[in-house]
Amino acid sequence: MIKRLIPVLLACLLVACSSVRANDSIPENDTIAGNIPFRAAWIASVAGIDWPSPASRGNTIMQMEDMCGILDSLAELGLNAIIFQVRPTADALYLSPYEPISHWVTGRQGDWNGQLPYDPLRFVIDEAHRRNMDVHVWLNPYRVTQGQMTRESLAPDHIMRRHPEWFLRYNNQWYFNPGLDSTRRWICTVVADLVRRYDIQGVHMDDYFYPYPVSGQVFPDEQTFRDYPRGFEDLGDWRRNNTNLVIHELHDTIKAIRPEVEFGISPFGVWRNYSEDTLGSHTRALTNYDKLYADIRLWMQEGWIDYVAPQLYWEIGHRLADYEHLCHWWAENRFQTKLYIGMAPYRLGRKGENAAWHNGNEIVRQMHLNRTIPGIEGEIFYSTRPLLRNPRHVCDSIRAFYLSPDTLSQDTVAGPEVK
Repeated sequence: MIKRLIPVLLACLLVACSSVRANDSIPENDTIAGNIPFRAAWIASVAGIDWPSPASRGNTIMQMEDMCGILDSLAELGLNAIIFQVRPTADALYLSPYEPISHWVTGRQGDWNGQLPYDPLRFVIDEAHRRNMDVHVWLNPYRVTQGQMTRESLAPDHIMRRHPEWFLRYNNQWYFNPGLDSTRRWICTVVADLVRRYDIQGVHMDDYFYPYPVSGQVFPDEQTFRDYPRGFEDLGDWRRNNTNLVIHELHDTIKAIRPEVEFGISPFGVWRNYSEDTLGSHTRALTNYDKLYADIRLWMQEGWIDYVAPQLYWEIGHRLADYEHLCHWWAENRFQTKLYIGMAPYRLGRKGENAAWHNGNEIVRQMHLNRTIPGIEGEIFYSTRPLLRNPRHVCDSIRAFYLSPDTLSQDTVAGPEVK
């Protein structure tokens, strides 16, 4: 009896979610926010950060209800896009012919474990589009395990079980070997499938290319460098070329199938420091170019990406990485690439943060600043659940910016708190 009722319940839920905003006046994807036409939030799936919640793992109905609530809340803020994480660890939050369903959905990678199978991505796309919100799918290119995951926890048909020679272990985690042609081919195959089968508006990758360096450990690709140097003599240059190749090939893959689908990168906020390169920013921080082997500036210069969303998770006036200075740097170095700023509402009011994140509303200050810098065309908030907790009344401020842009002035944020 229960099994016969489940399709009926799902149908009812779909109708309910679909009708939530059928008659509401949700803004179309317009430019009512001045020079900020792209207004988005990241929805992270890894570790239950945003969705699915740990409590809903393995429960289709609860997951659908939760997602409808998330999309309702984001639409009410005036957001017109979501960046939805669909491939956190070489698995899928969609029905993929290549990679297993994620354990963040089912509780066990590749096994529905009694849960009624459904396609989370297709559900999210349908519900987001009903709310006039675009969907950009967010993939991690190289990561295979994360946190407490082990090689033994991977699904029996996971690509790592079939081709263990494609992978490397670093800091007790597993990664695709970026130096192999097979790695690039696999990633392009996965992305091509998504672009062909789903009504998405963008493909998005964040800052995790080569893994962040860990003190005392060396990423173990020296043998691959010796075997396949491709004319390079310097390991760092070879690694950067590996990443350049996958970005260029992904761009060409996407555009050959659906040219209107955008390809975007959300890198760590610093390309290079001025002390390392006079083209770099006046910062003192870890860099994409030197530590993550991601030459973002080259990708923008060559037109391999449609937009860049640097993660500027520092405050205005930060002594090592000043938000204001970095906004100007990215605007001046974007070439023809669209620039969206990645912002950090999760830091507001958080224990251990410095005064900027406790006194007043730093996000509001930054949004005011963004509107003074030519070239900034969008904002993306990390991440959804921390945002929707409304720390320091940030949701009220965002709603005012996007839906009533004349209600907040710079004077509003000069006091101790915005409410």
